[in-house]
Formats: sequence, C-alpha cells, structure tokens
Amino acid sequence: MNTSNPTLGAFNRVSTLGVGYEASGAMTVDGTIHKAGVLGVLLALAFAFTWTGLSHAAGVPAAAPIMIGALGGFIIAMIISFNPPSAPYLSPVYALVEGFVLAAISYPLEQLYPFIVLQAATMTIATLFGMLFAYKARLIVVNNTFRAVIIGATMTIFFYYLAGFIALFFHFTLPGLGFQGGLLSIGISVLIVIVAALNLVLDFDYIANNAGSAPKYMEWYGAFSLLVTLVWLYLEILRLLAKMRDRN
Repeated sequence: MNTSNPTLGAFNRVSTLGVGYEASGAMTVDGTIHKAGVLGVLLALAFAFTWTGLSHAAGVPAAAPIMIGALGGFIIAMIISFNPPSAPYLSPVYALVEGFVLAAISYPLEQLYPFIVLQAATMTIATLFGMLFAYKARLIVVNNTFRAVIIGATMTIFFYYLAGFIALFFHFTLPGLGFQGGLLSIGISVLIVIVAALNLVLDFDYIANNAGSAPKYMEWYGAFSLLVTLVWLYLEILRLLAKMRDRN
C-alpha cells in the first residue's frame, strides 16, 4: 500500500482492466486537479441548495434523510471504487449527494454555534492548499516511513470508528467520536484532523506517481478520491470546532 485512502487502491488494478490508451489519453495531474475543482463546485452547489431549503423549513433536518443520503453516498463510492471506469459518470453524483449530507449535518451545528460552518470550510480549504504547498515545496517528504506511519494511524482511526459504532448499541460514546468538550475528546479530534490532513499529502503523491501510466478516466477517479479525504477532513474539523465551542 502506498496510500491509506482505500479508493486510491484502484490504481493498482488499472493494469488488470484491459483498457488500452495512447499517451494523449493518459491521466495527468492537471487534469485531475481540474476535475477535482468541478466536483468541488458541484458539492458546493448541492450544499447551498440544501442549506437554502433548510433555512426556509421549520426545525432541524430529521436523522432519516441524513442516514439515507450517507448510505447512498457510501454505495456510490463503493461502485466507483470497484468499477473505476464509472468515475466520470458517478463521481459528480457522489459530489452532489455529499453536498446534501454535509449541509444536513452542518445546519444544526450552525444554529448552536454561529459561523462554525464558515470556519470549518475555510480551515478545510486552507489545509488543502497548505498541504499541497508543503508537498510541492518538499517541506513534507513522502517516503516509506512517512507512508507507514500515516497508513498505520489511519487504520487505527478506522478501527476506533468501528469500535465507536459498536459501542453505540450499548448506549456508550467513545471519547473523540461524539461532541463532548473534554480535553481528552478534543485531543483525540486534533490527532484525527492531523492524520486526515496528512492523508492529503499521500493522495497528492499517489496521484502524481500514477500520472502518465493510467487511463484518462482515472483523472475523475483521482478527483473523487481527493474529495473523499476532504469530506472526512471537513467533518472532523467541524466536530473539533463544535467541541471547542462547547467547552467555552
């Protein structure tokens, strides 16, 4: 494994898909960035549309639509992951679904903590460009040790999420996974945000290393994979800010 982003593992399977292409039809870094921008715009539009609807509705969004949207996004992500050629068609749909889900999750928190969504979005975008600059300027060098540490940390977080999900059935919330404002909970969230941010660097490196050796449609797949990491980062920053606001 060269990345902890599970969606990027499809690059290892491209050679087995039997797709031929000329050099002009190969994936490029610039093409991936452009398509990531398109997905970002679609997510933002869906977010704004959903937010406008919620602001005109009474109360806060019900949990059921959020769960349905999250499940739908997960199913779409799985289809794209196991069928990369579908990325040009399904990744825009994934971006729209995630825009809806993020708005539905963010809206209630905005009512409790004014301007928290703007802060979380700004910090997410700043982190994206900050990590990209650090990678391009080689302030962060991606080597085997770096990959091993970040991948190991990400897998640990995944299993912690899984344990937290199981704990919910026993009406117990693990520290860091809820919105408790304790120091331990905040500390865990800070670590998760750092790991999520560093995953962006691994994503940049993996996409750059596969540019020129993967078919053109993998630009959409790479953009989709970046969006997966950014959604995770935004949600964790939002959770962290809510905890810090609650503590104050």
